[in-house]
Amino acid sequence: MSKSVPLVTTLSQLRPQSFASNLPQKLQGLLLPVIGLLLFLAIWNGVAKTIDTSLGQFPGPAQVWQQAGSLINEHSAQREKAEEFYARQEERNAARVAKDPGYEPRIRPFTGAPTYLDQIWTSLYTVMVGFLIASLVAVPVGILCGLSKSAYTAINPLIQLFKPVSPLAWLPLVTMVVSALYVSDDPMFAKSFVTSAFTVSLCCLWPTLINTVVGVSNIDKDLLNVSRVLRLKPLTHLTKIVLPSSIPMIFTGLRLSLGIGWMVLIAAEMLAQNPGLGKFVWDEFQNGSSESLARIMVAVLTIGAIGFVLDRVMLGIQRVVSWDKSSALR
Repeated sequence: MSKSVPLVTTLSQLRPQSFASNLPQKLQGLLLPVIGLLLFLAIWNGVAKTIDTSLGQFPGPAQVWQQAGSLINEHSAQREKAEEFYARQEERNAARVAKDPGYEPRIRPFTGAPTYLDQIWTSLYTVMVGFLIASLVAVPVGILCGLSKSAYTAINPLIQLFKPVSPLAWLPLVTMVVSALYVSDDPMFAKSFVTSAFTVSLCCLWPTLINTVVGVSNIDKDLLNVSRVLRLKPLTHLTKIVLPSSIPMIFTGLRLSLGIGWMVLIAAEMLAQNPGLGKFVWDEFQNGSSESLARIMVAVLTIGAIGFVLDRVMLGIQRVVSWDKSSALR
């Protein structure tokens, strides 16, 4: 008769083996991205030395890093100036109120030029407004087209017609429409912001719309039969069957739309002169100083990093709200 092996001993033997077998894969997942990044920096540094432009040598990683630090220092210096400006206003207003108790003090806004970090925030705010507007239109229309073949047949030609249109084509039209309709002596938002946001909306509308249609139209037939058997009301059918089943595809469209919106925004800000990253790149290009190329590269890397973070955020939200957890891991 064979001797039985205690369970505790068996588990203690299996755990180190399991950890050891996974260790190379974990190290591979950590080391390969680092190796790829170092290889990219080495190639970039070597190629940059061979490129001479009208503004000087193309910047390498060291020059770009230096300019990134300069932009942060400029932001800190501008913030100090703003604090001193408001402190002086408070002192003057306090002295004025002491002489005249009936005086109502006024706080004038600081009119200094926006810093690089301010421009990053402006771009993020603009793209999120445009993305939200597009999502509020695309998801309901996509659900309608997915549930109704007649609605899809009517709207599909418009989708195919406007989907390939470049933001550079939309921007002049949006600019003229906003200038004609958005007229106010004290506007809540600048026209450049409204123009950029609506241009982003028009260009990032279509991926969400198309993926929502696909997700709704491909709901499992068994789920639809269950809904018919239970005689669910339309609203209950929508919230219990349609939306949960189509959320993975909807979020795929939202991720694509956000990525497209972020790319479109830079071009829109360049032309509309909205004070974001696009305008920063355009101003540095027009400036033509020896530091301009390095600063443009800082903006390029910032744009890429922010795009990556936005995509990861959307994946995190999808993982929370979707039943298909595997799709949120990619």
